[in-house]
Amino acid sequence: MAPAFERSRRRASPRYTKGSVLTTAFLFVVGIYFLLPAWWLFVSSTKGPSTLYSSEGLWFSHFELWRNLTGLFSYNGGIYLRWLVNTVLYAGVGALLATVFAGAAGFALAKYEFRGREFVFSVILGGVLVPATALALPLYLLMSKVGLTNTYWSVFLPSMVSPFGVYLARIYAAASVPDELLEAARLDGAGEIRAFFGIAARIMSPALVTIFLFQFVAIWNNFFLPLVMLSNERLYPVTLGLYSWNDQYGQAPQLVSYVIIGAAISVIPLIVAFLSLQRFWRSGLTSGSVTL
Repeated sequence: MAPAFERSRRRASPRYTKGSVLTTAFLFVVGIYFLLPAWWLFVSSTKGPSTLYSSEGLWFSHFELWRNLTGLFSYNGGIYLRWLVNTVLYAGVGALLATVFAGAAGFALAKYEFRGREFVFSVILGGVLVPATALALPLYLLMSKVGLTNTYWSVFLPSMVSPFGVYLARIYAAASVPDELLEAARLDGAGEIRAFFGIAARIMSPALVTIFLFQFVAIWNNFFLPLVMLSNERLYPVTLGLYSWNDQYGQAPQLVSYVIIGAAISVIPLIVAFLSLQRFWRSGLTSGSVTL
């Protein structure tokens, strides 16, 4: 009895091989590599402009976090707060509408048979391959033709389009939304819009949350499109606003501290969104890997 118990305990105990130790050490080094800039940003946001470059870069010195915060939110009439609100509007509303449109388009491409469906899907896949920076100039020319440059709409309207979201929604809808369930809903008198929002959207919620998170992060970090479209600083998102402050560093040395702490604050909403939605994000990616 005792020898059998000892053999079972040895089998159940974890075995540390050379490969597992090396893998863990490598992942630890990679984690430090990616976290080091975030640590530097946090430490530097507590320093003033006089000690930022004269003190140890990765440790605290002359703690001036509160002074930097008050200066950040009061400089130039508190325009940083307006930039933050602009970014929330651009990213939040834009990502929400992009998720609705991409989910509906992906559902239609997955569940409806119509002429040219595969051609439309191929065009959408082509849109996934085009980098966003390559579209900035054509979008500027288009917006200037209709008189929308230097307005909220010039940044907001392009944010509502997500080719990758359409692709992910189609893959997920084809794999997870049963045709029999949709037919039963139609027999019960539900229209197509009700069938999508009442049934399909609930089943597709992991993919829709994934699309929202991807689009939210992309819009929040967007820099080149606002740079091309906007000239009024009151319309800037936080990325472009901090960039404009960085260019004025020679005229106002305190701006270097404001740029650093402003960048640190602008990261917080992304961290909150990712941590709160990561379980949907993981399940959405796993389901999106199923092929048609």
